[in-house]
Amino acid sequence: MRMAWTRDTFGGMQAVRRLASGDPGMIVDAGLGIAAAGLIAVAAWGPPRLIGSEAIAGPSWLLAVLPLLLGVPLVLRRRAPLAMWLAIWATLALLFLLASNSLRGLAWIFVLFAAAYSLGAHASFRRAVAGLVLTFPAVAAISHHGGLAFTNHGGQAGVALSFLQLLAIWLAGVFVHARSRAVSLAARSAALQRQAEQAAAAERARIARELHDIVAHHLSVVVLQAAGARASGKPAGAALENIENSARQALEETSRLLNVLRDPDEEAGLAPQPGIGELDALADSVRAAGLPVNLVIDDDLAALPAAVDVSVYRIVQEALTNVLKHAGPARAEVTIGCEQDTVTIEVTDNGTGRHGNGSPVAGHGLDGMRERAAVFGGELAAGPRPGGGFAVRARLPLGGGLPPGELS
Repeated sequence: MRMAWTRDTFGGMQAVRRLASGDPGMIVDAGLGIAAAGLIAVAAWGPPRLIGSEAIAGPSWLLAVLPLLLGVPLVLRRRAPLAMWLAIWATLALLFLLASNSLRGLAWIFVLFAAAYSLGAHASFRRAVAGLVLTFPAVAAISHHGGLAFTNHGGQAGVALSFLQLLAIWLAGVFVHARSRAVSLAARSAALQRQAEQAAAAERARIARELHDIVAHHLSVVVLQAAGARASGKPAGAALENIENSARQALEETSRLLNVLRDPDEEAGLAPQPGIGELDALADSVRAAGLPVNLVIDDDLAALPAAVDVSVYRIVQEALTNVLKHAGPARAEVTIGCEQDTVTIEVTDNGTGRHGNGSPVAGHGLDGMRERAAVFGGELAAGPRPGGGFAVRARLPLGGGLPPGELS
């Protein structure tokens, strides 16, 4: 409890500063503290019947400071509820030990009910329970001698009823604390949601500006190259090559940005990334499409980095797609192994067709497979086999490349 007491003491210092600055909550707390001090002062020094309390007995020095000892802690009930509760009960225990006073009447009801409610309403549940536990010996001792009595019922029945009333006030404070915390969490969640939406909108606006710059730049290059080639009246091979490269780059960057802007609720965006473990299912789907596939996977590839795992799957997927499209009646062989910290992929077929280069957009065709291999410092070779058919061979070193999640 040493750390808890330190935090409450620091909270008390903050409360004094907030009171000086005119904080409405602290003004209310100050009012409660002043009211409690006034009621205790009347019970200690004035005619007790004025407020319906029994006269407070005890040493004169204790009676002199008693209003402060019971009123000041209530000022700190929001910022230091546990310290407030312990300070009040320490004062009550001292007063009972020195003079066996009975805690009966309006002054005690006001102080103890306000303290019990404040402990439940402004302390965490754990600290509120700790406050009850720590003060239980004092409560039990005072109750045993009939000192805890908020009602006119005498004996143990009155003590029990008074204790239950005090506990009910504490529980009311706990309920209010739970409700206010739930409201606060809901408001915080809504604020965070708004911030996330604003951040997403800002990011989409940034991407839109970048997309505009990409398209404007590359289309400008295409227009200028085409206009220059037409004006020169000469063979336009170099110009066409530049136009092709600019258009290819524009398509790649546009495709990348559009993937970022993809609907976050889209099923493909929510699905986990496939890996080597899903290659059996891929082979089954290709077989169902009419292409026999023999799949051989090295057992040492059980724990690949996530990015490599995804790339192996995508390369095999694209290679088998090309076999389906271009090889004609054929049979495919897929072999995946590991040699000297390098994943090797080989996809061959015995078909009669000629594989094309695929789409220029990154992620498709042979260009996309080469890019995936290059990301890891690897390489990909593809071409016809001497005995017929087509072969795709890739090497992906395990020591480099992008971190997991960069490829899809």
